[in-house]
Amino acid sequence: MGATPRVAMTDVARRAGVSQKTVSRVVNGEPHVTEAIRVRVQAAIDEMGFRPNAAARALVTRRNQRIGMVTMSTSLYGPASILEGVDGALRVSGYYLSVARTRGDRAADLQAAIDELVTQDIAGLVLAEPIDVGHAGLRIPAGLPVLSFGSPAGGSLVAGSRPEELVLGADETSGARSATDHLLALGHRTVHHVAGTEGWAATARRLAGWREALADAGLEPVRAVHGDWTPGSGYEATAELLRRGPVTAIFTANDHMAIGAIRAVEQAGLRVPDDVSVVGFDDAPEAEFLSTPLTTVRQDFAEVTRLAVHRLVRTIEGHPPADRHRLVPTQLVVRDSTAPPPGRAPSGKRSAVTRPDASRPDATRSERPA
Repeated sequence: MGATPRVAMTDVARRAGVSQKTVSRVVNGEPHVTEAIRVRVQAAIDEMGFRPNAAARALVTRRNQRIGMVTMSTSLYGPASILEGVDGALRVSGYYLSVARTRGDRAADLQAAIDELVTQDIAGLVLAEPIDVGHAGLRIPAGLPVLSFGSPAGGSLVAGSRPEELVLGADETSGARSATDHLLALGHRTVHHVAGTEGWAATARRLAGWREALADAGLEPVRAVHGDWTPGSGYEATAELLRRGPVTAIFTANDHMAIGAIRAVEQAGLRVPDDVSVVGFDDAPEAEFLSTPLTTVRQDFAEVTRLAVHRLVRTIEGHPPADRHRLVPTQLVVRDSTAPPPGRAPSGKRSAVTRPDASRPDATRSERPA
């Protein structure tokens, strides 16, 4: 099979009936192009599958088309999904991704990864390092746009006020509240928590939401047990909870620990959800296909990364959004792993939930350019 000929800018210009310079202006987001012409050129670009040459575009715009991303070296579902989403969204926008993976849990490891990327003359920087190691004092060149996925509890990932920094992520605290509220609404007297790895920003946010929901209900939180996001750690943590005393409801900080939690409950001679209800977090692909489909909190990684990359690219190209910090709502998905506790009917308190079959829309929301 022969190679598909590359579509040139002159081909697009001919199809749209405009000059090559006009096509260049549309591709590079330059002004002085009417909306009607812009729409016509974009339609030709889409129809012909034109992709701008990164090197040539950099010469025209005086910008490198490469974005640097710092993330930890892991295959865990959340960090891996963010990396995949950022890479895909950048490619659609005509940018390329360079990744520096951290292998330690110190601020110096994060700084070393940033320094490695900065030497590549990147146009923007993405910080997706999930471990909160205390980021005050990070050295990032002035004027370099920075995107952070869900900042630590203290706020900005970098020292001082940076007008170029964008923070975007799922509203994990609200999601944890909804999970806990759901279990309380079913009639459970309290909710136990299998938390994530200590020191992770996501762990702190989900712990906070769990505690807030219990406090709103006038309940003192029982001591959480920490896992490390894996099924095995969820199993061990749940076994510890069951040894402490009666347990009827468990909220785990991710779905993989929930899988281990269900196994521990069953090995203790109990049933999910008849004796113990379990809620996870993330809505990993396997969650709805377990023998007991898992109630969980969905964070839409594809939508979060799409919005985040859109905002970063707009900032790089001189059109930053008005709101630099944004949280994307999560969604509670109710399946078969939760039910009222033995001998109790659900309370009158209602929680916003979604049945499984209606919870996977084909289309995602689009954000208008800021």
